Formats: sequence, C-alpha cells, structure tokens
Amino acid sequence: MSAVPEAPAVPRTLVGIEGVSRRFGDVVALDEVSLDIRQGEFFALLGPSGCGKTTLLRILAGFEAPDSGAVTLDGADLLARPAHRRPVNLMFQSYALFPHMSVAKNVAYGLEREGLPRGEVSSRVAEVLATVGLTEQAGRRPHQLSGGQRQRVALARAIVKRPRLLLLDEPLSALDKKVRAEMQLELKRLQHEVGITFVVVTHDQEEAMSLADRIAVLQAGRVEQVDAPVRLYERPGTPFVAGFIGANNLFEGTAVGEGLSAPGLGTLPAQGGLAAGTPALLGVRPESIRLGAGGVLSGVVADVSFYGGVSHIAVRVPGHERPVLVATQGPTRVTAGAEVGLGWSASDAVLIAR
Repeated sequence: MSAVPEAPAVPRTLVGIEGVSRRFGDVVALDEVSLDIRQGEFFALLGPSGCGKTTLLRILAGFEAPDSGAVTLDGADLLARPAHRRPVNLMFQSYALFPHMSVAKNVAYGLEREGLPRGEVSSRVAEVLATVGLTEQAGRRPHQLSGGQRQRVALARAIVKRPRLLLLDEPLSALDKKVRAEMQLELKRLQHEVGITFVVVTHDQEEAMSLADRIAVLQAGRVEQVDAPVRLYERPGTPFVAGFIGANNLFEGTAVGEGLSAPGLGTLPAQGGLAAGTPALLGVRPESIRLGAGGVLSGVVADVSFYGGVSHIAVRVPGHERPVLVATQGPTRVTAGAEVGLGWSASDAVLIAR
C-alpha cells in the first residue's frame, strides 16, 4: 500500500499582530488590526492613501507605538524593544543614501556602526553587492547611478545587516514604469535568495499582485481581506476589495438560487453561497465576459480601445448605470454603436454580501 503524501507544512508565524489600534486626534489610523506574517514570505500591505498601512509599518519598525494591541516576533513582545534593538530594517521610499559616500561605504555604514571587524564588513559588503549585481559599481557615488541602481544600493544596505524582517515603504514609486517592472522581478528574486521575510507597503495593485505571496487589503484602518493574489482577484470577499483590486463589473441586487436578482436586469448567473434575499453585489471580470447573441444582457458598444494585445470594449446596458467592461485577446471587429449580447459562466462570477 502506497503512503499518502503529506500536505506541505504551513510556514510558522514570524510576526503576530493582534488587535492593534492607533489614533491621531479624531483620525483612526488603525482599528483593531490583526494579522499574521509567516516566516520567509513576501507580504504586502495594500490600500489607498490614508488606509493605515504606513502607520502599521512604522509600528513594526519601532517609530510609532500603538494605543492598544500586541505585536510579537517569534512569540516575543516586539513593542517592548526600542527601534535600534529590533531585528527589523526599514527601507525608505527616498532610499536615503549618503551622497558623499561610495556604494560600498553606503552599504558598509550600518555594519561599521555596530563595530564589526573590518574583514567581516568587507566580506559581507562584497557578498551583498554581488547578490544585487552592483560589484562593478562599488566605488561609485549615488549621483553616478541610475534610479534602479540606487534602489539596489538601498536594498543592499538593508539586507547586509541580515534582519529577520525587512520593511519596504513604497520601494519602487520613484522609478519609471519599465525600470519598476524590472525591479519587481529583482525584488522577488532577492527575497527568495536571501530568505528574509519582506513586508512591502504599496498603493499599487499591480506591484502587490506581482510581488507578494499574500496581500492584506486595508481600508479606513481596517483589514478587508487577507489572501493570495489569485484568490483576492478571483474571489474578493468585500465590496471594497471587489472594486479596488483590478477592473470589475459590479451589479447590485439580492441573492437568489441561480445568482443575483438585479432590478431592471433580471437574474444574473453566479455561483451561490449567500442565503436567498441577502442584499448582494455580483462581480464579474472583463475577461470573463463573452460577446455574442443571446447573452445574459444586451447593450450598445460605447467605446473600443486596443492596448497591450487586449481589446477593451465598453458596452452601455439599459438599466445599468455604468458601462459594462469587456476584455478580449487581440484586435476586435466590434465597433462603436454595434448592438451586442453579453454572457458569462456562473463559475466566473462572485456574489458578495453588501
């Protein structure tokens, strides 16, 4: 009899955040936030400006203290330790490099401040510069580097101290789109290579989706949902997540056995899960909608655009306030003014309680 393969073990929790709240006057920055961040994972805090993600990062770094709640690292109280005694490093958005120092000196600075032997400092700096691909630039000053190279120096300086936890605050926001895409791949590679737990704060969904193993979506100081990127995209758990993560078509109504009963539109297909009569939203992604006769809905094409190998089609549907968005691979023959049918599979739509 063959042995049943064991399920892969879930990595242990490195950082435990329990009921953390923080107010600034009348503003609630964090409201009873609870999260677990696992050993060795790339974790993203994602949300719009003012949602509390940077406040949470500063609490982990030791630059802010919560009004209530607990934060542990490996089960030990992290809040009791001052910032300079935490095995945590924060990489700032501005990179904060010393302009008068060479790349190697910038990277060595923290180790020299700790009083490490000169030989160990040199070997660790050489090792980390090789890891980030900057060995040949070791003698240059920051102003002689590109934006992407300066970002790598800041990253090297952060990881050379071998923290248990590396915090990154909007790390790629200063880079142009092409370099940002390259550095997303580089960050992911480095995180796997050095084995340090990374926590990144960003308002950029693409960045979070491409980098993170798991994402916590925050809004108004609360955690809306924590999930893997694909799960967040395919099965958003709240109306906010459904509207915030990627393009989505949202219909309002009440749950019924076959999907959603939407006033003026009829019954729209979706997989169940909500009790009949529950006020709900139906979300269906543009790429899940098919154009053709005899669909669930019908309407008139308002606009067609082509970008990145995908045609984006906006269709005005009587009884629905916003145009329905459709995405199809390659150029489309559909033109503005054409009457079209819209359809989708129930398995491609999600019902969300309102």
